[in-house]
Amino acid sequence: MTADQLSGLSDTLFSTSVGLYSLAVVAFCAQLAFGRRPAPERALVGAGAPADGPAAVETPALDDPPAVRRWGQVAMLLTVLGALTHTGVLVTRGLALDRLPWGNMYEFATAVVLVAVVAFVVLAVRSPGLRHLGLFVLAPVVVSLVAIGLFLYVEGAPLVAALRSSWLAVHVTTAILGFGVFFVSGIASVLYLVRSRFEARGGDPSSSRLVARIPSAATLDRVAHRTAVFGFPIWTFAVIAGAIWAESAWGRFWGWDPKETWAFIAWVVYAAYLHARTTAGWRGRPAAWVNVVGLGVMVFNLLYVNMVSSGLHSYGGVN
Repeated sequence: MTADQLSGLSDTLFSTSVGLYSLAVVAFCAQLAFGRRPAPERALVGAGAPADGPAAVETPALDDPPAVRRWGQVAMLLTVLGALTHTGVLVTRGLALDRLPWGNMYEFATAVVLVAVVAFVVLAVRSPGLRHLGLFVLAPVVVSLVAIGLFLYVEGAPLVAALRSSWLAVHVTTAILGFGVFFVSGIASVLYLVRSRFEARGGDPSSSRLVARIPSAATLDRVAHRTAVFGFPIWTFAVIAGAIWAESAWGRFWGWDPKETWAFIAWVVYAAYLHARTTAGWRGRPAAWVNVVGLGVMVFNLLYVNMVSSGLHSYGGVN
């Protein structure tokens, strides 16, 4: 295939991915709408339980009727198919341009969303009860991809001179991985805040049938913490690799460029979250709020810092 044909295929696969994820959202909605409230399958007693919540972490059992379970299976199948076509978006674009496919905001953001989807699929396969999070992960994924396609899309082009370095494969790749994992962690913390308030009010399913069907607050807290623990060293490495690349390209490790500053701020916020999870007075809702702030900082760093502020990273914008 020619470069133009590969570029066209990449665009087609992007639209296909949005369609598959949208259908998955519908299937996840049906699973939640027609299913029963997840019941505790077993309790895992150990470290990591929030101090202001249950002493054990519940893994919700899939006790839904067979027809409802089929909705969940269809939703997961659509999600996996979407992830495959989503991967194809980046692979075909990279082949068309003969370079790594994350040289601008469109490619970077598309890759971040893919990592978030893959992270959710891994969690759902390892713990089937977490499939009930599908709606809350895939809906933001669809919104993000639509926004990326509308506002960040650019035609494929060679890398600008500043990005022609082997450090692109190291620094940007790890930044993508860290951001994608933090995306899922932040969503889990948002759901934890909702679910913990629901449980504090007695957990009456009649008051909120939707919230009653998502995993327990303890489970959501554990998911948010474990994904943050996984993503934090990756993001740390991304910041360090960026500093080394900066020294090679600009002759200094750190210059308080807006992108560098906000990447460091994000690192501090997530370090504070992980520290808060080990401090009795900050577990539970206070720690979850710190994690949500961390996700907000990451999104701010991607959008506002790249598109509005000016600095040495301005080549990372939409063009």
